[in-house]
Amino acid sequence: MEEDDFRCVECNEKASELHRDYSNGILKITICESCQKPVDKYIEYDPVIILIDAILCKTQAFRHILFNTRLNIHWKLCVFCLLCEAYLRWSLLHVSEPSSDPADIIRYTKEWEFYGMFGLAALAACCSFLWVVCQLQGGTLELSLLLRALLLSCYGKVLLIPAVIWEHDYSPLCLGLIKLFVLTSNSQAIRVILNSSRRLSLMAVCLGLLSETCVAQAYKKLPWSFRDIVDV
Repeated sequence: MEEDDFRCVECNEKASELHRDYSNGILKITICESCQKPVDKYIEYDPVIILIDAILCKTQAFRHILFNTRLNIHWKLCVFCLLCEAYLRWSLLHVSEPSSDPADIIRYTKEWEFYGMFGLAALAACCSFLWVVCQLQGGTLELSLLLRALLLSCYGKVLLIPAVIWEHDYSPLCLGLIKLFVLTSNSQAIRVILNSSRRLSLMAVCLGLLSETCVAQAYKKLPWSFRDIVDV
């Protein structure tokens, strides 16, 4: 890693190293010159503790993950989250069409509408990201870093799968809470990347959500569907 690649998890100041390796396996955590605290206390923590702090949306945990680690699973996580959201959207299309015919399971596996929902989820995510970029273009913005942060902060969407599998009367409430958690994580990621105020990050996320909702509503008003294309 290059110099000044790291950040202090407490004050966000740049640092050249997280720890210094002395002889005989002795490691000493680097102290931040600005706040006089360890640059990254999480390098000694168990991954489970880091995950819990990230779920609690702690700023220090987000800085550790986004700046001081090289976690390169964001594209895989993005595809998985899009599949989860596409499955949720697709399943909601048939929630009003109950059937006791076992053959329906086979018919559903061939539904082209699932691919349409996947494309819609991807398009909505792109529109949301572009809207966030447009709102924040006035500051110093690294698009690749912001994109990575937003993708990693969408990890809460994996909860959509158990929410759909264990369907019950409170599913709308569960889905709403999952959406709120994802938006909170997105807001915290933007705040950490840009070192901005909470108000700015919340505004960017809300406007991104608005653009995503507009895309979804526009898709519903289209006079055709994927099923019509396949039948033709």
